[in-house]
Amino acid sequence: MGALTTDLGGKVALVSGGGRGIGRAIAVALAENGAHVAVSSRTVADLEETSQLVRQKGVDCLTIKADVSDVSQVRNMVEEAFGWQGRLEILVNSAGINIQRFALDVTEDDWDKVIDINLKGTFFACQAAGKKMIPQGGGKIINITSQMSFVGFYKRAAYCASKGGVTQLTKVLAVEWAPHKINVNCIAPTFVLTPLTEPMFKDREFYDEVMRRIPMGKLATLDDVADAALYLASRASDMVTGSTILVDGGWVAW
Repeated sequence: MGALTTDLGGKVALVSGGGRGIGRAIAVALAENGAHVAVSSRTVADLEETSQLVRQKGVDCLTIKADVSDVSQVRNMVEEAFGWQGRLEILVNSAGINIQRFALDVTEDDWDKVIDINLKGTFFACQAAGKKMIPQGGGKIINITSQMSFVGFYKRAAYCASKGGVTQLTKVLAVEWAPHKINVNCIAPTFVLTPLTEPMFKDREFYDEVMRRIPMGKLATLDDVADAALYLASRASDMVTGSTILVDGGWVAW
């Protein structure tokens, strides 16, 4: 009989976009389960806040200032995280942005910013981590995508394109790296209630539209997403690769 465990004692994780929101919640959850956590962000103050929360769990934390739209910084981020403990068992690609515009109004700069961070940055982080994980005998890569990988939504042309790309990229990497015991999976949340998104839901019309589309009748929480990440980071998911866990309350099931 199997026993579900999310014990990550002694493992080393890197979480991009770990300065706030989903990335921070995942970093803290990994730390609560025993992982040493490196976190990256463009904002040093956010990194320091996350670092304090991680260290409160009794594990080590490394902060790395990095802009994942810059491939050289992505590579340096992975090198620094790997060099910190001499290994890297878990990578979480959580860094991402959305520029909300109707498709007719999207500029080339808007498009490039969203694609560069959400898709290009994710790929090159995976590539850099893969080059470390293959020689060490395996690892877990978790890409934070979105329910928007599967459905369309207004003012999200570039965002949906980028997240759909991440979902397909995840499948390719899962196939290529399965012989090396590297699991590559996605988490696709619906709208997540955070201090940053809370003002958006004060628009009653928008809130009602979102609620109409979620059969469970509620927004996702940071814990909902972090719990899915724990599963994918742990040995409980050793036979899961190339998959996307939808944390969407049933949105995509309609």
